Amino acid sequence: MADGATNLRDQARDAAYSTPLEDFHPGDPELFLNDAHWPYFERLRAEAPVHWCHRGEFGPYWSVAKYNDIMAVDTNHEVFSSDAALGGITIRDARPDLRRPSFISMDPPKHDVQRKTVSPAVAPANLALFEPIIRERAGRILDELPIGEEFNWVDRVSIELTTQMLATLFDFPFEDRRLLTFWSDCGTALPIKGGIVETEEERQEKLLECLAYFTGLWNERVNRPPAGDLVSMLAHGEHTRNMTPDEYLGNLMLLIIGGNDTTRNSMTGGVYALNKYPAEFEKLRRDHSLIANMVPEIIRWQTPLAHMRRTATRDVELGGKTIRKGDKVVMWYVSGNRDDEVIENPEALIIDRERPRQHLSFGFGIHRCVGNRLAELQLKIVWEEILKRFSHIEVVGEPKRVRSSFVKGYETLPVVVRR
Repeated sequence: MADGATNLRDQARDAAYSTPLEDFHPGDPELFLNDAHWPYFERLRAEAPVHWCHRGEFGPYWSVAKYNDIMAVDTNHEVFSSDAALGGITIRDARPDLRRPSFISMDPPKHDVQRKTVSPAVAPANLALFEPIIRERAGRILDELPIGEEFNWVDRVSIELTTQMLATLFDFPFEDRRLLTFWSDCGTALPIKGGIVETEEERQEKLLECLAYFTGLWNERVNRPPAGDLVSMLAHGEHTRNMTPDEYLGNLMLLIIGGNDTTRNSMTGGVYALNKYPAEFEKLRRDHSLIANMVPEIIRWQTPLAHMRRTATRDVELGGKTIRKGDKVVMWYVSGNRDDEVIENPEALIIDRERPRQHLSFGFGIHRCVGNRLAELQLKIVWEEILKRFSHIEVVGEPKRVRSSFVKGYETLPVVVRR
């Protein structure tokens, strides 16, 4: 397994350094499927930190590869817009007739009031209420794992725990909770033969099923007193209760995907990373108090969303390049989190790193991830419960990764746990 992975890394490096920069397409999903994107971004940071891709299945776009340039874009929403009408937040443009606004793909002032409507769900007081629920569920999930037998960590642990939390946030029927994972995957997957959706039409069909289910929940909640779940907050919120169906679905998908992908893929990425860096795992076993510091370091190392996209609202200079009004600008968080001018030894997982929260995985500015502290809480608890039960989680094969340059995630991770 190690020799095969090494050969693939060498091939990726050879390809990245033999391809002319003008032919770079760092957003190619195949690079992420094969974990081959790293040398492309390494070269961009060194030679073309603001880079124009003139071809590719997503149309032309700028890549922003270095930490400080990404911060400059992310914190300037006046010049770099998230508006769905201009293309939204991903490298892949939605068809104009299918652009569904949500508060992450809005600019102020509408963004601000919609975000404020749902943010109490993940406020500190609610996190304190969630903690014992998460701990009880994490313990039960871990206690049901087979000892000494191979299983898929993604399905048995990462998906199950995050989907249970999503069901709680929405007050969603618990027996149907795996629908949330399915809709999240439908929302982010690239249509491909044999994939979770094969065509754009199939994706829309599945998402409209999501809308129909949640419309039933809306109609129940709107006729009850306001409650603390996300559907009730949207149904009763001054700035959300008159949303169009498209806007409701847009916000649902934002909350489902946001609540799913960061935690789920960091939960898997942490297991994978600690196997790649066994000295860090040993450090953790000796000192469980390092968990709080390790969690943001795992989120940096994994970078569960590889990028966010903006659209320039006027001509602007960045990194010595002129970005024109209307140009697509992709902030590669996955690259900025490996920028050695800002983060020391960024390739390595270092669980006692001095400034572990110095990372881009949650974004910055007005669109910083609203549920970042809940994601960290879930990861902290699951690692506390793991260390109570297991001496080791052994990765016994290479993971199968998601074919996406947006969600940087895993479909499978084969592991064996030991008492």
